[in-house]
Amino acid sequence: MTSSPTSYLSADPVRVASEGSLLDRDASILDFNSRVLDWAKRTEVPLLERLRYLCIVSSNLDEFFEVRAMLHLTAHTQKDKSGAYTSESFKSNYKKAAQLVEEQYSLYNETLLPALEKESIHILTHGVRNPVQKKWVHDYFVREVKPLLVPVGLDPAHPFPQVANKSLNFIVQLSGKDVYGRQNDIAIVKVPRILPRLIRLPDKVAGRGSCFVLLSSVIRAHLADLFVGREVGQFSQFRVTRNSELSVDEDDVENLRTALRQGLQHRQYGQAVRLEVSDSCSEHLSDFLLKQFKLPKPALFRVAGPVNLVRLSQLIDLVNEPELLFPGYQASYPKQLERGASVFARIQKGDVLIHQPYESFEGVLDFLREAVYDPQVLAIKQTIYRIGNDTVMLDLLREAVRRGKEVTAVVELKARFDEEANINVAEQLESVGAQVVYGVVGLKTHAKMLLVTRREGKSLKKYGHLSTGNYNPRTARLYTDISYLTCAPQLTADMDHVFMHLASQSRLSRMNKLWVAPFYLHRKIIAQIEAVGAAALKGQPAKIMVKMNALTDLDLIDALIRAGQSGAQIDLIIRGACMLPAEVENFTDNIRVRSVVGRFLEHTRVFYFLSGEQESLYLSSADWMNRNMLRRIELAWPVDDPVLRQRVIDECLSVYMQDGRNAWRLAPEGHYEKIEKKGRHIRSAQAILMQCYSASVKNKK
Repeated sequence: MTSSPTSYLSADPVRVASEGSLLDRDASILDFNSRVLDWAKRTEVPLLERLRYLCIVSSNLDEFFEVRAMLHLTAHTQKDKSGAYTSESFKSNYKKAAQLVEEQYSLYNETLLPALEKESIHILTHGVRNPVQKKWVHDYFVREVKPLLVPVGLDPAHPFPQVANKSLNFIVQLSGKDVYGRQNDIAIVKVPRILPRLIRLPDKVAGRGSCFVLLSSVIRAHLADLFVGREVGQFSQFRVTRNSELSVDEDDVENLRTALRQGLQHRQYGQAVRLEVSDSCSEHLSDFLLKQFKLPKPALFRVAGPVNLVRLSQLIDLVNEPELLFPGYQASYPKQLERGASVFARIQKGDVLIHQPYESFEGVLDFLREAVYDPQVLAIKQTIYRIGNDTVMLDLLREAVRRGKEVTAVVELKARFDEEANINVAEQLESVGAQVVYGVVGLKTHAKMLLVTRREGKSLKKYGHLSTGNYNPRTARLYTDISYLTCAPQLTADMDHVFMHLASQSRLSRMNKLWVAPFYLHRKIIAQIEAVGAAALKGQPAKIMVKMNALTDLDLIDALIRAGQSGAQIDLIIRGACMLPAEVENFTDNIRVRSVVGRFLEHTRVFYFLSGEQESLYLSSADWMNRNMLRRIELAWPVDDPVLRQRVIDECLSVYMQDGRNAWRLAPEGHYEKIEKKGRHIRSAQAILMQCYSASVKNKK
């Protein structure tokens, strides 16, 4: 397909979609979490997995408030200049979040806790603990907890203490006077993070089954022990969520790594955006806390249980009950590779596609491992965005340096919530002599690529790996992604040019195959969409199928709507936020949007375009968001091999369009409806792929 077709639009078209006609981005994020919560409601899902989904929703909501809520709070208190956020949107989204939280705790208390009880897994409150258990908990409190607590009575000499982001705390109202005869009636108890939030009782104390107590319950039962001579009246646990966006002026710092380290020290104490308290908390105490944190009433969340459900995920690891978990799934070794054989030799025969997590990430590790130990390999270049806590890739890169290879690592220091881990990775690589760079000032390097230069005879040959996901062995078992191995000269030359650009910040050479953001990716995608729309106007076959995590870029949304209005058939598989309204009469009639939420996190980005007889398919590291298009280094690359292209269509697009278990349809009214097909043999896309790859392993044996 030509990359710059004659546009069927005018040179400066009037936007067909105003922001008022699009869906609210943050409401869409909250809707996604409702779809995740649906998994916690399903009776056919193993019990501990249902608890895991409940915890995932809490974790997602934490991040939502840490990243998105400040925009709404600002609009609530002062006019948002962009007009995108208003006092009404603040109230609406906080109310939507509150309803989701209420639904969570209702499910936890009324369904999951009783179900756990039936499985002899007990979370004991103080009221149901027997005398032996109460004594053990008391002794535990005195021995392990009390020595680490420092209650602070508030007065002019003891102002309200700094409370860290998402930490557990108690507010206590005291009667009587302190030892100096003063009437300071409010105290704060900060709970150190080092203390476990879930404590397992010894078998000799627990009795039958597995018994646990929450740390908050332990402290609550012994608050009086912290205030000798005073009477404890009203009290509540509380937790404050703070804005966690790091603000670093890259143009005004000499060392980005040092500036980020300093910024991380202050992240725990950013502007408060949400306050969680017990549902029994008095209005007097909640109002006091709201005033301290300068929060409006809608930012208060009353919860019927522990203020941090995320920590309950520890229960899953503490209970040894395999029958309450998903059956284990063993990823197959990539079918295009042969275990123990040279990966380089296989790539020389043609491109290799690895579909994770159905195929193992071990194929990627074997590619890097062979590069490290092959004496003919001279250089290794790799981008690092979220490498995780597994040190296998870091160890391989360090070994490559030790063996005399030229190792260049482009480490993205500003990967949200992974900044400290990436700083440590950068320092470890630098300490052994690797060349570490941090990309381009003002842009995040989100592209995932690994390039190996190898001497073969009298020439140098390059082998590349591109991916839709991170170089993270753990998430490679949980996220759906595509890894792509190639030695195609034009593609590997493009990769080399991008690495040169990231290291030297010199002008990016003209690309042969790669689409690179922020330079070409945005307009290349728009050009492809326009080409499909032009084909539709001519009565030719015109189809777009896209799978990705989010669709919020206004220009891309506008281009899709125009193509749909021209007659193109458009199917979008968007896991999370989607601002494009689907199937709206006389507006987006030809655009269908579905979301698939399953056992694995859908993470693959696939772009398919058909205009007339021209068919093209691209894989990418980028979602269709403004930040990915204009404020990040991103890549998209074509799958030219017709066999591999059809494989991607079959496994990443077509099977998801047939999903009858885990798919949701975006209705014209803007809400999602679950797609549930009838029939015994209707299955989810992920289940089909798991079975397909498991069968391929059996056939190999």
